[in-house]
Amino acid sequence: MRVELLLLLLSPIFLMFVLFEFIRFRKFYDVKDSVSNTFLALLHQGGDALSLLILMPLFYQLHSLSIVKIELSVATVFLAFLLQDFLYYWFHRASHNIHWMWAAHVVHHSSNKMNFTTAFRQSLMYPLAGMWLFWTPMMLLGFDPKFALTVVALNLAFQFFVHTQCVDKLGWFEWIFNTPSHHRVHHATNKLYIDKNYAGVLIIWDKLFNTYQREDNTIKIKYGILGRLPTNNPIDTNFHQWLFMFRRFRKAENTAEKLKVLFSYPTHEKAHQQSKNK
Repeated sequence: MRVELLLLLLSPIFLMFVLFEFIRFRKFYDVKDSVSNTFLALLHQGGDALSLLILMPLFYQLHSLSIVKIELSVATVFLAFLLQDFLYYWFHRASHNIHWMWAAHVVHHSSNKMNFTTAFRQSLMYPLAGMWLFWTPMMLLGFDPKFALTVVALNLAFQFFVHTQCVDKLGWFEWIFNTPSHHRVHHATNKLYIDKNYAGVLIIWDKLFNTYQREDNTIKIKYGILGRLPTNNPIDTNFHQWLFMFRRFRKAENTAEKLKVLFSYPTHEKAHQQSKNK
């Protein structure tokens, strides 16, 4: 529950930034889209709270298997931050390359707008997709589950601030940290930008693992996904890719093909392919 509580406590700050951006940069907003994003955030938070009630006993069971119990200090807090951000990079990269995980993560990308409310656009289905699995190494290494999840929440809170078009490049900060410029690239559907910049807080992982792409100011960014954009109905947004994936799963002729549908690189409806070819 600590993850949801921390994000709830930070929500007044988030809303202040949304209000400022909406007043100052109205052109980046569509009211229906932002209202939909807010409903998606509420569903996501409710789903996460319920899943944590179920998963916390498992997390503590895993923690009990750790050889050491890590005490908090400046060094171990820094280590936890670094490790969690590294794990987030691999969660995020997997979410773009494994259809089962993309079915949840696509929600976050399924708007053609880019503003602070886009950060609220999260999936109800992350627990089923397996996001929580990526935090279990921290617990197995000896970090208390509640502390580990607090680090997760702080990472996600930082990411709110990179969802904007009103901040230009940030000088030396760009070399180390995720920034609005880096994250605009991540949300773009331009061919040069697809599957780039998976960073949570630190952009160094993308540079180390060859997924970094600098924003080119001469390219007009097109936001969204290559496939069918869902409606502003939160139910359609949460489930449209799951339904498409399971339709393909049913049509697959053998086990190998069925597994490929679920776990290979994401596929899209024909409308997606048409947009991709443009």
